[in-house]
Amino acid sequence: MPVPHDIAAETELWNAYAESAFTGELEPVLRWTQYADHGPGPELLGTPASVLEIGCGTGRAVAYLAGRGVRARGIDLSPVMTRMSTDRWARTGAEFVCGDVLSVLAADPQRWDAVCSMFGAAWFVDPSRLFPLVLDRLTPGGRFVFSQPPAIPGAYGPQGMYKGGFAGRACFTYRYSYRPEVWQRHLARAGFVRVEATVLEAPTPGHIGTLIVRADAPGNGPVAGGTPS
Repeated sequence: MPVPHDIAAETELWNAYAESAFTGELEPVLRWTQYADHGPGPELLGTPASVLEIGCGTGRAVAYLAGRGVRARGIDLSPVMTRMSTDRWARTGAEFVCGDVLSVLAADPQRWDAVCSMFGAAWFVDPSRLFPLVLDRLTPGGRFVFSQPPAIPGAYGPQGMYKGGFAGRACFTYRYSYRPEVWQRHLARAGFVRVEATVLEAPTPGHIGTLIVRADAPGNGPVAGGTPS
């Protein structure tokens, strides 16, 4: 049974996060893990001419790709985040769109060589609704790559998350957590092929690793290469 996402409340949550996310000096970077200089880089995407990031947050990855000649766009639910990303990265050629990712993907007919999510929408949106839309937005042979923390053992499916502090108005969202093999089944059910889901260990033994998932749209396309390491 689908969980009752409250888009207005989730927008408020991410607006609050945006106010703290742009502190300090941000540089364009594409990082799949939560640890600096650890894990694979943009090679996971192959060699795309166009990339869409869903749940792009501060837009650093979108700016990184745009600065290397890729047509790059980010979608984010927070208007504050989208405005601040545009102000910070417009000079790189990066584009940012504000909206609920399900609605944006359903309404926009554009196709992309790659779609990615780094601790973004693939973590916070029901995969049974998201993955078919992502597939529809990929070019033949295009690639979908996402990363997020692995599921806590025994805690699978949608996981509720309150806004920090656990006080005040109930502002919350949901994260989706599954074992790697279940993510693979979700993607295969949506029509993806060549699906891989692995957990990359943290650089420090015993610390939280990173789930990295890669899948391709059927067909032949410009995307090639990129193996999780």
